[in-house]
Amino acid sequence: MVRAGNSVAPQQVAPLLALATKLLRAGRPAEAIAPLRDAALLEPFNPTIQHDLGLACLEVGRVPDAIAALQRAVASNPRYSEAYFRLGIALEKQGDIGGAIVAYDRATQLLPSLTEAWFRAGALVYELGHRDEAIGCFRRAAATGGKTSFGRLGKARALLAEDRNQEAEKVLRRTLAVDPGNAMAHDLLGNLLSEFGRFDEAREYFQRAIAIAPLLAGSYYDLVRCRRATSDDGSLLRQMESAVTTPGLEVAQRLRLHLAIGKVADDLGDYALAMQHFDAADAVRRDSASFDSAAFSIETDRLMARCTPELIARAPELGSRDAMPVLIIGMPRSGTTLVEQIISMHPEVGAGSELNFWNERGALWHRSSGAGNETPFLAKAATDYLAVLRAISPTAARVTDKMPFNFLWAGLIHLALPRATIIHCRRAAVDTALSIHQTHFHPSLAFPTGGDELVGYFRSYQRLTNHWRSVLPPDRFIEVDYEELTRAPEPVIRRIIAACGLAWHDACLRPESNPRAVKTPSKWQTRQPIYRSSIARWRRYEPWLGPLRALVGSESQLDAGIARS
Repeated sequence: MVRAGNSVAPQQVAPLLALATKLLRAGRPAEAIAPLRDAALLEPFNPTIQHDLGLACLEVGRVPDAIAALQRAVASNPRYSEAYFRLGIALEKQGDIGGAIVAYDRATQLLPSLTEAWFRAGALVYELGHRDEAIGCFRRAAATGGKTSFGRLGKARALLAEDRNQEAEKVLRRTLAVDPGNAMAHDLLGNLLSEFGRFDEAREYFQRAIAIAPLLAGSYYDLVRCRRATSDDGSLLRQMESAVTTPGLEVAQRLRLHLAIGKVADDLGDYALAMQHFDAADAVRRDSASFDSAAFSIETDRLMARCTPELIARAPELGSRDAMPVLIIGMPRSGTTLVEQIISMHPEVGAGSELNFWNERGALWHRSSGAGNETPFLAKAATDYLAVLRAISPTAARVTDKMPFNFLWAGLIHLALPRATIIHCRRAAVDTALSIHQTHFHPSLAFPTGGDELVGYFRSYQRLTNHWRSVLPPDRFIEVDYEELTRAPEPVIRRIIAACGLAWHDACLRPESNPRAVKTPSKWQTRQPIYRSSIARWRRYEPWLGPLRALVGSESQLDAGIARS
């Protein structure tokens, strides 16, 4: 607890610290901030005072003030592990994921037994797509934490990241047997169950998580996606509307809660209320993360300028001859999960879900000048990627990767792997954008979820995929329209399977029977037979589309432009 250091005015500082200590011990951190702030003014280089001021601010949700105080603490004492740890928490709450990871890393360097810091770092790097690094962090949490809550959770999350789901379920159930009040374990188990389609069980665990920890209100997002809401769920809607005003609710939790309310309102047919909350969620996201559509447009132009028809034509001499990869690309919410479920029903196919490989390797390539010999880069990228796919499914003839944002790197992927199959999923632009507007994306993802920014992003995406259509071989760049797939599934599915170079298998007609885990927001939808109720869904929201109205009919306009060119 706070104590006076060597000060020019100990007689002034000591009573302030005594008062702050009394208030903190009484669970009144908001009242402790004033005496701690006064003490910090008298002793600005006392790291303990700055740490406790930062902690008090953190506990009452004054995150910027907490960050400032904790930064002063580590500046005064660069070996203050607890201050780095709490700085990581504060930066994470603010949405500074990179800064939080750095702070947790420094904390664990100074004090390797900081189990929670290992766990939190693992959770963040996993969200960024660094699976192996995340597993390492979770393993360290398990090793340092033993049978503590975060030790058990670390073990469970390592197993989940390794797709050892049955073992993870056992660990989580054992954790809850000895610690039934562990809200995070309830939430993790709910997510695991929902990924495998065990939705009724999953709902129970999400409800328990929220009951134990009301500030974990973002769990409502996963809860309401376990099934469609009905007229019997009016009390759930009122409960969520009350929860969104909970004092101290973190930004990330509030965002997910707004989306959950919108989803239930949509299910109940109250589209005005639904859009009100979808817009509110987008506003929350904008406050913590901005997106520059103009800059993205410029980078899109650079990609097209680099991937000339002449360079793409050289792919067979530059790239690997391996045909194992099947990349499913497109805007998020365009049907990529459904297509992966279809293909991975084939007995010769392994499913990789969303891999971050090309987002990382493509960024390196994009930053390079492009001058000189690209063969070594392409050869290493192909070798490394094939190793990732082979680790996922050692015996499969084909392995899927459904990272939607690989639409950015289709040219690079073809150069490295000219025999890979690239399946571009398309869906009506306004329906896709509306679905994006209603879905949670991790705040670290540079991607807009509404407004003019999303419209601008969509325009750049359309220009880029038009370019890929013009330069990539049509037998390697396969396009699947969601509307056509849902209207007449069998002929489209047969075309997809043939494009992958696979013999026909009837199981591909039953994607809803796929037993694999689904980790995307489409968990419930993918367990249903192929349906068409999402076609022209935008019409229900027509009075409230706002800037997204600009995307109505944009496909026909683009097709006409292509035909004239």
